[in-house]
Amino acid sequence: MGKSNVELLKEGYGNFATGNIPAVLEVLDSKIEWTEAEGFPYAGTYHGPDQVTENVFMKLGTEWDGWRVTPESYLDSGEKVVVLGKYSGTYKATGKSMVADFAHVWTVRDGKAVKFVQYTDTALVQKALQE
Repeated sequence: MGKSNVELLKEGYGNFATGNIPAVLEVLDSKIEWTEAEGFPYAGTYHGPDQVTENVFMKLGTEWDGWRVTPESYLDSGEKVVVLGKYSGTYKATGKSMVADFAHVWTVRDGKAVKFVQYTDTALVQKALQE
């Protein structure tokens, strides 16, 4: 038997934390629907790993110092997994740091993430972006 959905996502977050983006992308289905929250700097819905890389991962990696996604708990309900945790980082353009809670709602089927929806306190993130 393969990994549970929670194990798969824990591994994915671990790979993100170490900068192993190719391993993170392996968790994503080729047609993943990835939604960043309205009010977040990269808000929108992206389709497929290439769009996620270009519109989210590359920007996090180039626009922030020390960007961290720290999961604190995983709530498993089968193909849906909710991950609760904290974002932290310093926005390079302003030098301002922030910490914000997040909830990520994942849908996982057949060992691949097919959907991701982000919920976060975008006001805290926006404060870091403003001069």
